[in-house]
Amino acid sequence: MSVKEIKAMGALKGEVQIPGDKSISHRAVMLGSIARGTTEISHFLNGADCLSTIHCFQKMGIEIEQSKDLVLVHGRGLRGLKAPRGILDTGNSGTTTRLICGILSGQNFSSVLSGDDSLNSRPMKRIMDPLNQMGARITSIQDNNCAPLRIEPGTLHGIRYVSPVASAQVKSSVLLAGLYADSPVSVTEPVLSRNHTELMLGSFGADISSELHADGSATASVSPCAELYGQKIQVPGDISSAAYFIAAGLLVPGSRLLVKNVGINPTRAGFLEVCRKMGADIGYLNRQSQGGEETADLLVTPKPLTGTVIEGAVIPSLIDEIPILAVMAAFAEGTTVIRDAAELKVKETNRIQTVTENLLAMGAEIIPTEDGMIIHGTGALKGTQIQSHLDHRIAMAFSVAALAAEGTTTILDSQCVDVSYPGFFAQLMDLSGK
Repeated sequence: MSVKEIKAMGALKGEVQIPGDKSISHRAVMLGSIARGTTEISHFLNGADCLSTIHCFQKMGIEIEQSKDLVLVHGRGLRGLKAPRGILDTGNSGTTTRLICGILSGQNFSSVLSGDDSLNSRPMKRIMDPLNQMGARITSIQDNNCAPLRIEPGTLHGIRYVSPVASAQVKSSVLLAGLYADSPVSVTEPVLSRNHTELMLGSFGADISSELHADGSATASVSPCAELYGQKIQVPGDISSAAYFIAAGLLVPGSRLLVKNVGINPTRAGFLEVCRKMGADIGYLNRQSQGGEETADLLVTPKPLTGTVIEGAVIPSLIDEIPILAVMAAFAEGTTVIRDAAELKVKETNRIQTVTENLLAMGAEIIPTEDGMIIHGTGALKGTQIQSHLDHRIAMAFSVAALAAEGTTTILDSQCVDVSYPGFFAQLMDLSGK
């Protein structure tokens, strides 16, 4: 077990280069593997989750070269995957597990997916149901709707699936299976979730369309595909990772941070919208767009924050940032209410529970609810021992809390940050000049 001690620091100054976006890195490897030709991925995230995706496709016969943050995927075409020898190990990665199920459903070979204990306790029924409706043959080996999953060959048919939740993983899994179906597939969700899959499918040559409806719901549709073609992909900085440094810059007095090359895709930028509602001072510099993905350098300086309400359509665009938003709310003036976020219960941990228990330990006033939490900002927290429960977002959120808290905070199982942000703690220290 790795333990990290963090004390309150002085002002944070300088520039931060954020690692590549985790969601986009996963998808680039997956689509590159089933495309014809070589896909060149620059600024790839070399975190444990994305490496799980690489290892799975290597076991299915895809040659993948890695050097620093450059990845070359030598795709074999839409039907070029080979039957793996042994189990496909997805580690702790829910994205790998759920999305790859869509691809594996269209193959002519059997496969078994399994991960670590945490991954194998996370619900998979949400993707099993629509994929099996399409004609896939996916079963939970333990009969508990969790991994390990067995996927056997089946004939896929087009469906119009209405998802009860706004989930990019559900949507992406079904759309990826749709590439192998005999007729078009559509997914309608209550509100638009992150759309990286739709944008990337289009760039690889798929026939994909998206529609926003008057009631706020959204539909993505894909037609059966003859072939995809390798692309050059520049992965933007991960806004979910940037959020920790943005929060640190807002909370630590005297700070001035430039967080560079951050992806600001509107379906992911809810965190920035809520920061503005809380009164944050964040400047946008050097805005660019590549492959439909917008980026900007973000200039962050401290400013008193106020409580707000976080609910409704914005939730899918910031679900991974709710732990750090809860930390910000504890330092803000007034009350913050987070609702419509029951999805937090099925992440690496039940994040309603883990955020609540750790904020209470630091002296915050927080009340958990069925679908979120209510936080009465006290303006101050005290150092304590934090149980990460091997959840990278909990470890990073409370590391930022420690920067602005009184005394010393100890993060247990701090090594879990390597899932999405290798080098996170070193960057924190560099910015403090220590």
